[in-house]
Amino acid sequence: MRSWPAPEVPSLPAIGLPAPALQLHLHDTGTGSVKPTQPGETARMYVCGITPYDATHLGHANTYLAFDLVNRVWRDLGHTVHYVQNATDVDDPLLERAQQTGQDWRDLAEREIELFREDMTALRVLPPDQYVGAVEAIPLIVEMIEKLRAKDAAYEVDGDIYFPVAADPDFGQVSRLDRAGMMPLFAERGGDPDRPGKKDPLDALLWLAQRPGEPGWESPFGMGRPGWHVECSAISIEQLGMAFDVEGGGSDLAFPHHEMGASHAQVATGERPHAKAYVHAGMVALDGEKMSKSKGNLVFVSKLRRSGADPMAIRLGLLAHHYRSDWEWTAGQLDAAQGRLDRWREAVRLPAGPPAAETADAVRRHLADDLDAPAALLAVDRWAERATAGEGADEAAPGQITALVDALLGVSL
Repeated sequence: MRSWPAPEVPSLPAIGLPAPALQLHLHDTGTGSVKPTQPGETARMYVCGITPYDATHLGHANTYLAFDLVNRVWRDLGHTVHYVQNATDVDDPLLERAQQTGQDWRDLAEREIELFREDMTALRVLPPDQYVGAVEAIPLIVEMIEKLRAKDAAYEVDGDIYFPVAADPDFGQVSRLDRAGMMPLFAERGGDPDRPGKKDPLDALLWLAQRPGEPGWESPFGMGRPGWHVECSAISIEQLGMAFDVEGGGSDLAFPHHEMGASHAQVATGERPHAKAYVHAGMVALDGEKMSKSKGNLVFVSKLRRSGADPMAIRLGLLAHHYRSDWEWTAGQLDAAQGRLDRWREAVRLPAGPPAAETADAVRRHLADDLDAPAALLAVDRWAERATAGEGADEAAPGQITALVDALLGVSL
């Protein structure tokens, strides 16, 4: 599947702390703590992508901007980044929306994926090295299910194939939930705990036998299509191998999606961990409830752009909140972000300003500390205030700040 074009990332001038003096720390859901990422020369990251039955809303954008910061910080620290993302281009929500609207599900998926690409390009999100759709990954998924079957870690219920969670002794370590906490989330987030014939209510679907009127693909276990969780397991292992550095997504993916995906991968390969850290972005609300397609309380990036909003203001509006926080979007936040963007642009167009080293140090330190983007923005605010007040005579500083903000925050001034 085609990714989107990469924005040019400027090389940062030799200002402030040398990048190797820092190390990126991120909150790992599996340990419940902020810990250092310790990648090798190449940092490996997998971020779960969209199910393309509607346009990119601000909740999506908030998540992908968070992991864009991870990508940018690692690069600044001298790592090559191998970044993989999927798109779940066949699944129940997509098929249901296509049926409701009378569209071909493939056309719907391609249209929404293209709109997603446009939104990511406008927001200057660095693209994944591999952008992989579930449909194109079906051979990999079938291969993984076959490995699970060979290890007695798959069983059949009326033609459907399930994964027994009891097969993984580490099940539960990603989300740190007990069964009482898992059960309601499993039912709420696409699971089927009440299905007769399952060995355990939490067992996850690996392969759904073809239903009338639905798409299907040939496999050793009959015509059908893959379950959701095994899709990401198969793609991530194929592209990144086991024990990659970060698996990311919204906090609603910790369970069951990332929990199940880790178990599938660990049992199929006999290796662990699937990922060294599971990093989750918070939820964005509107009118007091989490933005979700099922509730219809969405603010779309594309509609904001069509209304004339500067994509860089949208980006700043999202970065004004810590990536792990849950928060509520209001129209006033976009106005505030546009005001900040205008102040920054005014400051960097001045012929001189305060030296950039202190600001560069602060931005790097804050981002390395679990992506504290709000604090990083305040550091740039302080420089801009001093510059517009006439402080400093460093002619190189405006250009250095422009490069800093572009490379690390992804904001083009």
